[in-house]
Amino acid sequence: MNKQPATYILASGRNGTLYVGVTSDLIGRVWQHRNHLAPGFTDRYRVTRLVWYEVHDAMEAAITREKQLKKWNRAWKIRLVEESNPYWNDLWPSLIGESQDTGSPPSRG
Repeated sequence: MNKQPATYILASGRNGTLYVGVTSDLIGRVWQHRNHLAPGFTDRYRVTRLVWYEVHDAMEAAITREKQLKKWNRAWKIRLVEESNPYWNDLWPSLIGESQDTGSPPSRG
């Protein structure tokens, strides 16, 4: 994925702590969160699982969407995630080109 504006939701786990963010480089930004290089909320609460994202043609649209999602209540955000990712799988592997079956629950091994 080339650099492209995106809005995303990270979670600490299924139905866990949620974080809504916006970036022009989704892979780079999520990598920072996963490696605890983004000090603040996500590092403090271990919110590193990418559970939803949406790419946009323009940064302005991505920022508008982020602001909209931040105004949503928790139940609406959970519903948004579960519409496309019902098992709350970490989308990071598929984002960087690794295969992962996102149609089944995550392994417990």
